[in-house]
Amino acid sequence: MEFSHGLFVITIVHLLAAASPGPDFVMVSQQSLSNGRSSGILCSLGIACGLSVHIIYSALGLAAVIANSVSLLFVIKLLGGSYLMYLGIKGIRSQPKVLEQGEGSRIIYRSPLKTVGKGFLCNVLNPKAPIYFVSLFTIVLSPDIPLRFLAIYGVWIMLLQFLWFSLVALLLSSPPVSRRFNKCGHYVDRVFGGAMVALGLKVITSQTS
Repeated sequence: MEFSHGLFVITIVHLLAAASPGPDFVMVSQQSLSNGRSSGILCSLGIACGLSVHIIYSALGLAAVIANSVSLLFVIKLLGGSYLMYLGIKGIRSQPKVLEQGEGSRIIYRSPLKTVGKGFLCNVLNPKAPIYFVSLFTIVLSPDIPLRFLAIYGVWIMLLQFLWFSLVALLLSSPPVSRRFNKCGHYVDRVFGGAMVALGLKVITSQTS
């Protein structure tokens, strides 16, 4: 497959995959609605960086091994599902934020590195990623593909992921949406926390095939 054709295929397939509801989408939505635009974008950056792990092992041919190893997939599922449930339980236990007298809005410092790390782990521990990248790279890769093409594909996938979820963060943190959710942020945390727990349970209990 020619480089330009491969880039086009990757763009279409990955945008469709990124737009599908899943742990990454739930994570960015929760961070954007509860903590604002910066948290949503930082989380998006972490998710994009997490893709680098999948891209590297896929380029080395390990994705096929992982995708066909029941034991490895089970371990990844257990880790990924447990992490999602941990985040979900934290969200469910969220309490209303008490404002100081005269304070017009919630201003809470959150470590940028910690927010990036949340997004990174959410993506890296996704047990569906090895199978997805095996499928994606099987379409566009060939044994004689130049290393520079592979690097461009990888960086482009990460950029697409970051731009898509940054757009989600911008939309959900826009003033009209932000004002509507500002007074019920703990309810938002609880709803998305429940979604995270459900996703975690689904990941752990789904059959490995």
